[in-house]
Amino acid sequence: MGPIGGDRVSGDLGAGDPVTGRIKRDGIGTSWLDWGGDGPAVVLLHPNGFCAGVYDPLARRLAFQHRVVGIDLRGHGASDDVIESALLGNDAMALDVLAVADHLGLDRFALIGVSFGGGVGIEVAAVAPERVAALVLCEAIAIEAEAREQQHFGYRDGPDGGDHPLAVGARRRRDVWDDREAVLVSYGSRPPMDQLAPEALAGYVRWGFRDRPDGSVELACRPETEAQIFGSADRHGPVQAFDALRLVAADGRVPTAVMAGSRTDLNPEWFRAQASALGVYLQLIDGGHFCLFEDTARAEQLVGTALAGMGHGRPLVAGREHEEMK
Repeated sequence: MGPIGGDRVSGDLGAGDPVTGRIKRDGIGTSWLDWGGDGPAVVLLHPNGFCAGVYDPLARRLAFQHRVVGIDLRGHGASDDVIESALLGNDAMALDVLAVADHLGLDRFALIGVSFGGGVGIEVAAVAPERVAALVLCEAIAIEAEAREQQHFGYRDGPDGGDHPLAVGARRRRDVWDDREAVLVSYGSRPPMDQLAPEALAGYVRWGFRDRPDGSVELACRPETEAQIFGSADRHGPVQAFDALRLVAADGRVPTAVMAGSRTDLNPEWFRAQASALGVYLQLIDGGHFCLFEDTARAEQLVGTALAGMGHGRPLVAGREHEEMK
């Protein structure tokens, strides 16, 4: 198969600014962005530390053919701050997603989940397969127990709860900035954020930071929230998400696509194991862990193709792994 892709796009195409909404479930507020649109519903789930706004350029394009909603998972974006590990499990967030879908009258919808959002999407499909028309996973954090232990992913090291390196990095993240322009300049000049399409980075910075009374801005996802999701072995996390993936595969009602970046800094065997469990191709995309946000035109093509059979329950064809896609 030949390469797929193209140059980055710099402007927004499609729908206009989304409207916001918010509900509470079990005392915790969950917010969302709604780009509107006609057609089958699509729900977008973001990576850890991000927010629904990172999908903004893709969502505007998808809204030509779909009703598009992006959810700020608890502790992220405009949703309530949550730092307690026990409240940050994929299972709890899956119920938040279903509560938002209920509130919006989305009886049946497709899910697109990147990284941590993919793990949450799997849990939604496992608990409510009759409602999920399609599931698109891109570098979903769902890991077999043995692989997780080998990679030390999510385990604590020391007697005082020393964390996984990603959790350490999250706690060191700069929290307060002079303004959003300063964030854009800094993030846009260093990896991995410099790999995002400029419009995706702008969407994250717009909705992923909140204004402070003194005119500065701060991260909407608290560093401790991000760290707890990366580092806690106590919450309902990557291993349980892989178990849920097996349930989705056994149930057989949710057609699923599995994608990964060809230059991911994670273990590519995680994503091969996901595809194998589901009996589908692993689709490799030229890029890193956030490859779906690196080229908006390419993402629209990839997601549009994956969603072509949405609502029809058409399974993807099993077979060998796809060649690298650019």
